[in-house]
Amino acid sequence: MEKHIVKIMSIQPVTHDVKCFRVEKPAGYRFVPGQATEVSVNKAGWEDEARPFTFTALEDAPWLEFTIKRYADHNGVTNQLHQLKEGDELILRDVWGAIAYKGPGYFIAGGAGITPFIAILRMLHKAGNLADNILFFSNKTAADIIYEEELNRMLGRNARFTLTREKKEGYDNGLINRAFLEARIPDFNKHFYVCGPDKMIADINQALEALGAKPDLLVFEQ
Repeated sequence: MEKHIVKIMSIQPVTHDVKCFRVEKPAGYRFVPGQATEVSVNKAGWEDEARPFTFTALEDAPWLEFTIKRYADHNGVTNQLHQLKEGDELILRDVWGAIAYKGPGYFIAGGAGITPFIAILRMLHKAGNLADNILFFSNKTAADIIYEEELNRMLGRNARFTLTREKKEGYDNGLINRAFLEARIPDFNKHFYVCGPDKMIADINQALEALGAKPDLLVFEQ
């Protein structure tokens, strides 16, 4: 497996528990929007603790970018990453991932599950091809929404946010489930891009198929 040691160029806060890391881009390193790599911290005891993170910058950017949520309830990789500073090093590995844009449709994300869609949506926005796509993005509270302002700017009314633990004007409330999808989606013959916790993906895919979506139009990481 290929390994690259890269320095962190910048770290910016995104939400209360999410940061954007921009790192050096190895020569010839390529990916497709929606793909990911295994990342670990280049620090004693953490070099082999690799976790998957999606690239969120566009492929032609002069850096690589990861948008990473911190899970502070245990001392894992994300907790270590959030303690790093500019100039610290990460270890990157091979590129992989099955989430790729295949045509207009519905993006359905839960929490940090938005990250595989960020580069895809940015790519479509840059090319002027975003109009026929709709995003349903579920979070616990409004404070948890990653890149809310940018998503609104890119998608306009096609950015739909729902909150599961907070009721707030301008946001839907409740889980994205069969009833939610049936009430909001008029055409189940389009592509569906689904990413979030494993149970959410399974439940939404099951609901979509029950509502008539074709299995070959469901795009998700298996």
